[in-house]
Amino acid sequence: MTSADIVSCTDLVRRYGEGEAAVNALAGVTVGFTKGEYAAIMGPSGSGKSTLMHCLAGLDRPTAGSVVVDGVEIASLDDKSLTTLRRDKIGFIFQSFNLLPVLSAEENILLPLSIAGRKPDQEWYDRLVDTIGLRDRLSHRPSQLSGGQQQRVAVARALVSRPAVVFADEPTGNLDSKASAEVLQMLRQAVDDLGQTVIMVTHDHEAADVADRTVVLTDGLIVEDRRTTVAVA
Repeated sequence: MTSADIVSCTDLVRRYGEGEAAVNALAGVTVGFTKGEYAAIMGPSGSGKSTLMHCLAGLDRPTAGSVVVDGVEIASLDDKSLTTLRRDKIGFIFQSFNLLPVLSAEENILLPLSIAGRKPDQEWYDRLVDTIGLRDRLSHRPSQLSGGQQQRVAVARALVSRPAVVFADEPTGNLDSKASAEVLQMLRQAVDDLGQTVIMVTHDHEAADVADRTVVLTDGLIVEDRRTTVAVA
C-alpha cells in the first residue's frame, strides 16, 4: 500500500458466527488500489472476494482491521456519515443492473445526483452519454432496453457523480458475450479516458484480462496479486 492508494485495507478480518461455528470470510487482508487503476478481484466461491468488495465499499463492516477510502477511515464512521461517504465517493455497478423501472434511462443515470440534491456537470454528463452510446435511448425505460443497454446505463449512473472509486460486482454476469465485451470496454474507457478507478469482482478470466491487475483470494486470504501484461504489436 502507498499514499497514492484511493482505497485500501489493513489486516482486514470479517468473521461470521461465533465460537466453534465462526467462519472467517476474510482472514487478515492487506491491499491497496491506486487512483486510475482497473483491478479485478477473483477467487473460487466462498473465497471472500465479494466480502472484500463489500467491506471496501462500506456495504459491510469488518470484524477487525481498517478500511480507508479517499483518505477517510470508514470503519469508525456512524451510519449517517457512512451513507454520505458512499453517496459522494463511491459508485456501484451490480450484476442485476438495479435500475428503477419507472424512471427513464436519463433519470436512472442522474438518480445519485437527484438524491444528493446536486445538479449534473453538463460537460461530464454529455461525455458519459456519448461513451455509453445511448443518447437516442435516454427517454426509454429499462424494460425497453436490452440487458447490455441497461448495464451501460448502470455504468453511467455509477460514474455520473465522479466518485473516487467504482465497485463492479460481476457486472457481466447476466450478459451475453457481445454485451459483456461492450460493458468491459466501457469500464476500460472509464479508466483510460475518464480517469476513474474501477475495482471489479468477477469469476470470468476474460473479464479480468481487461483489467490492469488481478487480485486472487482463497479462503479469505490473497494468494496472488499480479499485473496484467498487454501484448504490444
